[in-house]
Amino acid sequence: MIKITLPDGTLKEFSEGSTPMDVAKSISEGFARNVISAKFNDTTVETVTPLTEDGSLVLYTWNDIEGKQAFWHSSSHIVAQAIEQLYPGVKLTIGPSIENGFYYDIDLGDRSISDKDFPTIEKKAIEIARGKHDFKMRAVTKAEALSLYKEQGNEYKVELIENLEDGTITFCDHDTFTDLCRGGHIPNTGIVKAIKILSVAGAYWRGDENKTQLTRLYGISFPKQKELTEYLELLEQAKQRDHRKLGKELELFTFSQKVGAGLPLWLPKGAALRERLENFLKKAQKKAGYEMVVTPHIGQKELYVTSGHYAKYGEDSFQPIKTPKMDEEFLLKPMNCPHHCEVYNFKPHSYKDLPKRFAEFGTVYRYEQSGELHGLTRVRGFTQDDAHIFCTPDQLDEEFRNVIDLSLYVLNSLGFDNFKAQVSVRDLNTPDKYIGSVENWEKAENAIINAAKEKGLDYVIESGEAAFYGPKLDFMVKDALGRNWQLGTIQVDYNLPERFDLTYKGSDNESHRPVMIHRAPFGSMERFIALLLEHTGGNFPLWLTPEQVIILPVSEKYEKYAKKVLNSLENNEIRALLDNRNETVGKKIREAEMNKIPFMIIIGENEEATNTISVRKHGGDDLGSISIKDFSDLVTSEINSTLKSF
Repeated sequence: MIKITLPDGTLKEFSEGSTPMDVAKSISEGFARNVISAKFNDTTVETVTPLTEDGSLVLYTWNDIEGKQAFWHSSSHIVAQAIEQLYPGVKLTIGPSIENGFYYDIDLGDRSISDKDFPTIEKKAIEIARGKHDFKMRAVTKAEALSLYKEQGNEYKVELIENLEDGTITFCDHDTFTDLCRGGHIPNTGIVKAIKILSVAGAYWRGDENKTQLTRLYGISFPKQKELTEYLELLEQAKQRDHRKLGKELELFTFSQKVGAGLPLWLPKGAALRERLENFLKKAQKKAGYEMVVTPHIGQKELYVTSGHYAKYGEDSFQPIKTPKMDEEFLLKPMNCPHHCEVYNFKPHSYKDLPKRFAEFGTVYRYEQSGELHGLTRVRGFTQDDAHIFCTPDQLDEEFRNVIDLSLYVLNSLGFDNFKAQVSVRDLNTPDKYIGSVENWEKAENAIINAAKEKGLDYVIESGEAAFYGPKLDFMVKDALGRNWQLGTIQVDYNLPERFDLTYKGSDNESHRPVMIHRAPFGSMERFIALLLEHTGGNFPLWLTPEQVIILPVSEKYEKYAKKVLNSLENNEIRALLDNRNETVGKKIREAEMNKIPFMIIIGENEEATNTISVRKHGGDDLGSISIKDFSDLVTSEINSTLKSF
């Protein structure tokens, strides 16, 4: 007999060789019908894998992330089989699951696939799925695996196998299809009821631009057709909310090939919006005891060698800038923290001076690959709302809690109220990825976990997601479309103070090393604004929106009164715009709606005669005729309801 421990701590005994599905059936037949994947002793297994030792078992359904990953990976096998049948002689490479769905990279030779071919591929894939073919894993020797793919002339699979050790190689079979695979499948193809090919793109083999460009098919699948329909509706909403589309329509930002890919240009409305966000955070930071600093866009190469950023970003970033002086090199800064360490080093510090909180809206540069650039969410030059706190070890917990408060204030003020906290720690299996001592890492990780507990945050711990110099707390926000994004980060760092020999004089009159906290509630201004655009659909909070009010006189006869209204609103610090073009009011209203201006003021004969205004809200709500003062009070009240003081 073997002992199986379930997630709730329940211990059950089973005959040796029992499978995860047997365990599921022992819980209930209804539950077992929904189980599609499993993990045994932290290793992904099939639901029919014989269990031969004591261990912990987790059973997954479609409602679990791990269940979806197995479902989508299995679907990639089905689509690969469909491709093989429709395009004989193709060379298959890899087909993993991704955050939403899966992809498969294929060498089509001199053939191609376009969106016109998607329905044919989907039909064939569903036809295969309906066969209810079991997914079966089997171990093969390295010689057998190489023989199969050499016979097929598939140099991609051969390359993968040559990098594997004999005794670790497995194939997955279903129907007449075989693929090199580590495992993690649903019981059979019949569980897949709906498949959609979403897009086709080019992808270099193993991400190397010097290697063959393959065809990458992206797809997604579901256990019910209804769920696919709902997902496609969500995708259509996402297209309408795409920040690139809205940014152009609302005239917030643009890109120019002459300036360079991944380098955004902020237009007047976008620049004003950025400035309001910066001022909003600066005001809160001032109350929290931060001091603003300004540092250069470049630094000597040695600065980033000292910090470790050159080893991390050097090869994949912008190349060093040569100067007329022999052997002198500068880099575009990839991070602000090395500069802030040198700000701290400006003069000696006592424990009585600490904490020191230096903040900067600092622009940094990283050479992202052209294929990875995406609007404002992935750029080559971006501005971080960066701050670094230098404190004593005794001050660390309180400072970290205070940063959490500031981050929550930012999220709540901008309507991001659905989020979880993620504590990102080292992967103990890959210690070479990180710098610094084990002792310091343990202290830093414990400080973050304790702060998250004390603040009552709903948090999860993710191994391997830490920065190379320290663990961090990230806020994982769910937007209006149910998508998850990382917004805002707080990191504890014992390593940079060591590397830059930062010290303070303690009460014992001895030199001590400060602890450093990295903090960025927005993260990057570019990415934050992109996500805010998509979350709100361009309907920003009233305090932030570029134009709060547009005044629409019905004819030029009422322009004088309209200007009086404009002056009155501006005196009340309400951002208003007068549209006195020679166009119909109907057209002006339609354009104001498209520009997502929150309030429209219509001015005609009656309004002028009664010294009032007629107000229409974005979306069509008619507030009727009110006084200018009452309207100003209404706007102020709405702003105050969403923008609280820190």
